[in-house]
Order: sequence, then structure tokens, then C-alpha cells
Amino acid sequence: MIVGGGIVGLSTAYAITQSAPGTRVVVLEKEPGPARHQTGRNSGVIHSGIYYRPGSLKARFAVQGAAEMVDFCARYGIPHEVTGKLIVATERDELPRLHALIQRGRQHGIPVRELGPAQIAEREPYVRGLAAIHVGTTGVCDFGAVAGRLARLAREGGAEIRYGARVTAVQRRTGTGVAVRVTEGGPDSGPGSDPDSGPGARTSVVRARTMVNCAGLHSARLALLTGDTPAARIVPFRGEYFELAASREELVRGLVYPVPDPAFPFLGVHLTRGIDGGVHIGPNAVPALALEGYGWRTVRPAELAGVLTHPGTWRMARRHWRYGAGELRRSLSKRAFTTAVRRLLPEVSADDLVPAPAGVRAQAVLPDGSLADDFLITEGPHAVHVLNAPSPAATASLPIGREIAARALRAVQALNALHTAAC
Repeated sequence: MIVGGGIVGLSTAYAITQSAPGTRVVVLEKEPGPARHQTGRNSGVIHSGIYYRPGSLKARFAVQGAAEMVDFCARYGIPHEVTGKLIVATERDELPRLHALIQRGRQHGIPVRELGPAQIAEREPYVRGLAAIHVGTTGVCDFGAVAGRLARLAREGGAEIRYGARVTAVQRRTGTGVAVRVTEGGPDSGPGSDPDSGPGARTSVVRARTMVNCAGLHSARLALLTGDTPAARIVPFRGEYFELAASREELVRGLVYPVPDPAFPFLGVHLTRGIDGGVHIGPNAVPALALEGYGWRTVRPAELAGVLTHPGTWRMARRHWRYGAGELRRSLSKRAFTTAVRRLLPEVSADDLVPAPAGVRAQAVLPDGSLADDFLITEGPHAVHVLNAPSPAATASLPIGREIAARALRAVQALNALHTAAC
């Protein structure tokens, strides 16, 4: 059983049907369709892996996953394009970090090339910088369409996918697996809520040898519901975007990123020409007031209390409050946001920026306040929990799905072996 119908959960379901045909797979997704949250609310970038620490799961899966994602999109006719991207240094103190990224890219086998100001202007006439890297394997695609295709392939392989199915309770049964109470047709809510009394609600129980928790924003809550203590808690950050007005889209030809500062948790505002031809600018990252808090008016007190009572939240805030204050200022002031964009794109004005739909990032925060920087997958009796699936999770979804599937199948096989021995 897999809880969560985002790209990681659906890739896991597909991987199980491929590696162990005949295995019963049920996917439970509380939304009416796939990819309604992190998967379907991002800028659609196929990441190269250049930023990630050598030896990390992010680096390994991103480099491998980028190539696989391009092949997958080509095979199934999903809109995509390998555009390459520029990482641009606008200040002299960024140049050493830019050069370090060149070395890291070469370590990963990623095609990178250093550019000077004139070469930057050839590729992006309106972008200004002292130097840049061109990263050849970065691209864009429609990750929502990828998730939809994975759902179809999983079903063709025998998986059952139930939309509008919310997990409200989990009972672990030693030696046999888990029994999960599922509510369908009631009010929308996350794992652990109890909408059974809502009009039209129907309740059922789904039993499985192993539960795979791919619940994204709700992953820590689901782990607690299962009886496990999650190694990290989810602190939601809303990613706020603008788009360039259609009359100004010529200002950006492809993908343009700033040089990341490793002292801060996010990449910063960048420019992305998406697969639809529009240009996304952002994201700005601010704390959300609900796990699915796509705007300042969305507040869920119980979810907010869960975030605020986690000691790691306050330790993280003390560590990064200056950075957070800048993000909050840009959230509340379009002028401040425009100033940040103009570091890369001097000709842009506030009038050129049109508000675009926001996303929410499920940031896993450890008890000491540090941010989980890699995929975090833990296992308990009859359960596999994906507690952190950070960017580049969508890019890496095919290989990470195989990794999660392998862990789930090992858990099922171990349980089967115990039953055989008992007989």
C-alpha cells in the first residue's frame, strides 16, 4: 500500500509493478487526481544535479534521473525540452562559489562551460553578470503529465489507485502488516483527521503487508499516526511566484539562476521559461500557516501548532532569521521582490510582474534545527516512510521510486519468510 499520489508515490507504484509483477499494489490519494500539490505546483525544471554534494542520494538520483526523465518524456510524448541553464554571478564574492560549482559539475560528469559577460549576453541578452556557467543537461517538462502517465502505467501493471481516499487511522498488526482506515467522500483533510461524520462520507479498511508513506507535506503526521517517531518534522514553506507579462517575455530566453549561497537554505529567485512558453520568476520562500497554505489567508491552527511545538522549528528560526526576514519582506512588498529580480534582469520593472500560483515545499527539519538536505527514508515495522523528498525529487522520481520499491519489497519478503518458517 502506498499513501500519496504525487510523482514519487506513483513512481514507486510503477516500479513495484515492473519489478514484482503480480504484487498487489494499492495507492491511496486524498485528492481527486494525481499531482495536486508539490508535483503539480513547481516550475517544471529537470535538474542536472550540479548543486548536490558528491555521494549524496540527491546527486546520484538527480544525475541519473535527469537522463531518465528526458527519455521517459520522449517515449510517452510528454512536453519537454532540454534547454540548458545559466548560473550567473552578479557580485565578485560569488565567483569562488561559481568556480566550485564548475568543479562539482565535472565530478558528476555534467557538461558545464564557463562564460564571460559577452557570452552571457549572446545567450540571454537582457541578463547581466560578471561570469556564468552553462549547464547543458538542465531542461523543463510537465511533471503533472509525467505523474498522470505513471499512474496509467501502474494501473496497466495491475495497481489500484484510489483518489479521494484519505487515511484517518493506521493499526499495525505485528507479524501480519497494517490495517488502514480510509474515508472517501467526506470533507478534504490530511492524514489523521476524522471527517467520518461529514455528509456522504464512506469508511473502509485496507490491509497490506507494508505501507509506503509518500504523503509529502503530511508525511511526518502519517508516520506519527503509524506509531513511529519521525526523524524530522515538516515545516511548510510557501514558494511565491510571479510571471513576466506576455508583452515582456522576450526578456528571458531560457533558465537563469543565481549562484546559491550555502549559508542559506534556498536557491534564491530565478528565471524559468516553462514548457508552456511563459516565464516564471521566483520562488520567494516564506513560512506557510498550514501544510497546504497556498496563501496568507489559509490558516489551520492544529497544523500550525504541530509546527510551532517542534523544537527544531525555533532552532531553525534562530539560525536563519535574517534570511527569513528578507524573504518575508519580498513577500509583502512587490517593490522589494522586483529589486531582487533586477540583480539578474536589470530591465524588469514591477509592472512587468504578474502574480502566479504559489506552491508549498515540504521542508523536513531535524530536532536540532538543521534542514534535512538529502532524501530521508526511514523504516519501521511494516512501514517505509519517505520523510524528505526535496528538490530534485520530481527529476529523480524514476530512480528514487525504484529505491523505495526495493525497500518495500524487501519488507514484504521478510514478512513472507517469517510466515513460511512458522508453517
